[in-house]
Amino acid sequence: MVVLFEQKHDVGGQWLFDPDVEKEDPLGATKFMEVHSSIYNSLRLLSPREIMGYTDFPFLVKEGLGRDTRRFPGHRELWLYLKEFSVHFGVRELIRFNTRVEYVGMLEGNGVCGDLGNDLKWVVRSDRVERNGEVVEEVFDAVVVGNGQYSYPQLPSIKGMKTWKRKQMHSHVYRVPQPFQNQVVVMVGNSLSAQDISMELAGVAKEVHISSRSQKNFMEGFSKVISKHEKLHLRPQIESLEEDGRVLFVDGSFVVADAILYCTGYKYSFPFLDTKGLVTVDDNRVGPLYHHTFPPLLAPSLSFVGIPRKIIAFPFFESQGKWVAQVLSGKRKLPSPDDMMRSVQEFYRQREADGIPKHETHDIIQFEYADKYADKTGFPHLEEWRKKMCLVALDNSDVHLETYRDSWDDEELLQEALQSPHFTQHIGPIIIST
Repeated sequence: MVVLFEQKHDVGGQWLFDPDVEKEDPLGATKFMEVHSSIYNSLRLLSPREIMGYTDFPFLVKEGLGRDTRRFPGHRELWLYLKEFSVHFGVRELIRFNTRVEYVGMLEGNGVCGDLGNDLKWVVRSDRVERNGEVVEEVFDAVVVGNGQYSYPQLPSIKGMKTWKRKQMHSHVYRVPQPFQNQVVVMVGNSLSAQDISMELAGVAKEVHISSRSQKNFMEGFSKVISKHEKLHLRPQIESLEEDGRVLFVDGSFVVADAILYCTGYKYSFPFLDTKGLVTVDDNRVGPLYHHTFPPLLAPSLSFVGIPRKIIAFPFFESQGKWVAQVLSGKRKLPSPDDMMRSVQEFYRQREADGIPKHETHDIIQFEYADKYADKTGFPHLEEWRKKMCLVALDNSDVHLETYRDSWDDEELLQEALQSPHFTQHIGPIIIST
């Protein structure tokens, strides 16, 4: 028996848009987040739809009322794709919606140190909305953790942050620009989503000041945007926040701000999971995990899907899911706990030797790693057109930030993709209401 626990009313996870953010702490200072999705209203995909799909379910253009046929569609279109996937493969029947997992821990009295994973059973306590707070406890042979990576805000440590009286919020709860009408806004961070939001705020705010630790990291495209918008201003790192509303920067300059919007990323968090310290989150490193998936001392009964970042997400997570399924069904075996631990330690040493900080442990970046990972399960390598299309989109966004989603020059790649087996395979009719 397979059971999926989903705290919201539908599939989609991060892509299930939630406009009701008033119930959430603006800085995410709670153990369990009330709002899971960090999607803002105007968000469009950063990558073309062709590279996004699962291997056996391409992300096709769908005509019809309310459908978005653009190559870089809005977030709702990707949510509809995931909904169609869940219907097509019968996944919905396995899901308990509106059910929050409160606790996952090892059943007492089972498993012995050194061979924990093979004998473990797991206690899962869940709370369903319809049960009015009644907690149900069940025991499972294995648990796969897949609660996402973009829900728990990562915040900087700034002098005066706790006593600053004006509006402070993380982009996790940003949805629309109207609340910032005629305000002086300081944005902290310079990710692609931060750049998107800053351009949107420039249409309503009085001033938008973008603070970043290093202005060398700004790409050509964003520099062009700033030169065109007189309301956008680059600022260095914040020194302190003053009670009179001033935001002081390290170069001695300051602005009197109405609001601060932190676009500073997200941290891994598993508030429901108790592994007795065998899996920890240290400086945003979840570990130890064998290839970002299996904790050596608790495998195969505990695994994680969705930890890696800076990858083509859906195909990679699909390969993760297949590996976990193969191991749990006995079709593949893992190395010994000692061998897995040695592999993890060697991975850590190599990252350190390459100058990669601990908090970037799960930033993959390399296509080669994705292909080596796929070899563990007999999963196909990423198609060359998919890799090239990803890089072309990134390069285009670096130079043409405002227009790259609607203007591209990879027509030959697009035709190669559409004529590939990924798109020409027969997957049968899909019928779903929108």
